[in-house]
Amino acid sequence: MIPLRDENPSATTPFVTWVLVAINVIVFVFELSLGPELRTFIFDWGLVPARLTLALRFGDEPITGPALTVFSSMFLHGGWLHLVGNMWYLWIFGDNIEDRLGHVKYLVFYLLAGLAAGLLHYATNSESRVPTVGASGAIAGVLGAYLAAFPRARVVTLLPLFPFFRVVALPAMVVLGLWFVIQFFSGALSLGYSTGGGVAWWAHIGGFGFGYLAMWALGGMRPRTSQAWVE
Repeated sequence: MIPLRDENPSATTPFVTWVLVAINVIVFVFELSLGPELRTFIFDWGLVPARLTLALRFGDEPITGPALTVFSSMFLHGGWLHLVGNMWYLWIFGDNIEDRLGHVKYLVFYLLAGLAAGLLHYATNSESRVPTVGASGAIAGVLGAYLAAFPRARVVTLLPLFPFFRVVALPAMVVLGLWFVIQFFSGALSLGYSTGGGVAWWAHIGGFGFGYLAMWALGGMRPRTSQAWVE
């Protein structure tokens, strides 16, 4: 199923969400300009678990370099579909989380969700030499927070009932709950074999779980109250 939009208007302008989308697009355009140097750039700035492991165990390089890639990898993407898919989910669900948390708290939340996602991916793939890139983990945090705060919000969704397609409005708990179930079982299956790449399922799981729990910790379960002059 593909979410098209939600029926959950926000009361504030999602400036941070817009900026995050813009940064991801700008960085991707820069990637396209690198040509043959792109591979080296991805290995330098993507999260390579084995590089972090070597720095931790043997001090092959200062830990700050590999640790920084946990954050820098959040703004890199492996192709147009990867970028568009991630930004589409951020655009649909990010505004409501920003509205609920406030701009600054939302930005901190987003970065910490990406950190949690990257660390869980590292924990399950610590010897991998394949660079991991993408905002999926941080955006999974946004999805987890949305499920916690707005489980009954209606999400207009495209259902591929082959050979037909149908557009229906479903509760967020169905759309995002099913999304998480798919990630979890895919991640569990991926533990049984090693691959040379693919989807970082555990990054999605880590980000989603962090987002769901952090929404409670950050006070995002309560609607924001607007201040006004009264007389």
